[in-house]
Amino acid sequence: MNETSQTGMEEKKSFGQLLSGTVKELIDPFIALAKAPRALWGINLSYVLEGLTYFGVLGLLAIYYNSYIGLDDIDAGRMVGFLTAGITLSMLFLGGTVDWIGVRKSLLIALSFMLVGRVLLTIAPQFGQSGLWQSAHLITIGGMFGVILGYGIYQPACYTAIKKFTTAKTAAMGYAMLYALMNLGGFLPGLISPPVRKSYGILGVYWVFVALTVLGIIVVAVILSKKTVKLAIANASEETQEKIKEEENAEEEMSTKEKIKYYIKHFPITDGKFMFFIFILIPVQTLFAHNWLTLPQYFSRAFTGVIGENFEFFVNFNPLLIFILAPMVTALTFKRDTYKMMIIGTFVMAAPTFILTIGPNIYAVFGYLIIMTIGEAMWQPRFLQWIAEIAPKNMTGIYMGIGQFPWFMTKVITSLYSGWFLMRYCPMDTAPEQMNTETMWFIYGLIAISTPVFLLLAKGWMGKSMEKA
Repeated sequence: MNETSQTGMEEKKSFGQLLSGTVKELIDPFIALAKAPRALWGINLSYVLEGLTYFGVLGLLAIYYNSYIGLDDIDAGRMVGFLTAGITLSMLFLGGTVDWIGVRKSLLIALSFMLVGRVLLTIAPQFGQSGLWQSAHLITIGGMFGVILGYGIYQPACYTAIKKFTTAKTAAMGYAMLYALMNLGGFLPGLISPPVRKSYGILGVYWVFVALTVLGIIVVAVILSKKTVKLAIANASEETQEKIKEEENAEEEMSTKEKIKYYIKHFPITDGKFMFFIFILIPVQTLFAHNWLTLPQYFSRAFTGVIGENFEFFVNFNPLLIFILAPMVTALTFKRDTYKMMIIGTFVMAAPTFILTIGPNIYAVFGYLIIMTIGEAMWQPRFLQWIAEIAPKNMTGIYMGIGQFPWFMTKVITSLYSGWFLMRYCPMDTAPEQMNTETMWFIYGLIAISTPVFLLLAKGWMGKSMEKA
């Protein structure tokens, strides 16, 4: 055998080993997760239903306020911002609930609050007078408070459950799958909502989501029984069991006064690098907020034909891609440096916003949605896992709430200006050719791209602390 042939065979062998290793790396986390306890899949099913309901209501909310409550774009945007920001703020105060009363009780209480809130949102136009601060508007605010209180408990409870029900081997994929399945639920309104809306209006769609909230309560009550939860913890790794037992013993030994002191002492707000890390994500996170503050109106106003008539599908196309990509990207990158993944991921997410500056175009829409979703899949699940993993004992829930606080700021800030931008660059009852959506997306792109720029500039300062954490 000559040297050239031998070199070729070695290269083929090397490529084959690399491919085999990559496939194994991709498949192994899924296999490990498939063997996860029933309680974990109960959490996942609940999260799918809640993702479907939450994003389904949210995607129509601004238009609901336009059509049924009589608010203009600015006030409708503020109401959407009130709901989404309120949810994140409530996590800051209610996230610790799960640390005090347990996963199962927390989920049942949370879903019950959300059920009441969604019923009030649905009946408000029929039992009140439309207009800003009129009775219908006030009823919807009451409904929003129900959803805000419920969701402030719900999400931290789910992530705490993942921490308790997974092992070191399955944790990364557990967080990624939870995030992916929520986004699968976020995509499904694009299939369910249009036919129901065309036949029964937005209120008909909202009644469907009320029914799905009831189903979510039944799922938690039946699948996530007390016995199932105990079995899930018993089947977790020895390290996880010891950690949970240590936390439970510490919890029992502490008085209420001591618990409060412990919570105050371990708040991470004194850590400048931690606070910088979570707050610098605000600019790129504005793209998440535009999914419900801008994209529904953009697709329904700036496009005619298929996109304009079925805008829910395109608004919810990102969650479908996340469902497909998040577990795959996590499986391939979970061993990679977290900070580098944050820089690359936020850049890949922010950069395609500039594609939309060419104007309303179906190819631009798909290009933007696909590329930005790849970026999201690269950094968002890793960020959530990182917060849960660095939390001190008995503080996972509250850490999730604190870590999400910049998300609260994002929703508030974005909702304050998104309505103005829509009225100026993508107004109602205006022909698409007379709009100026190109400028709107250019400005939004500049805002989003600042996150990876600042992360890169701070790499030397942040690097060692991230590795230690």
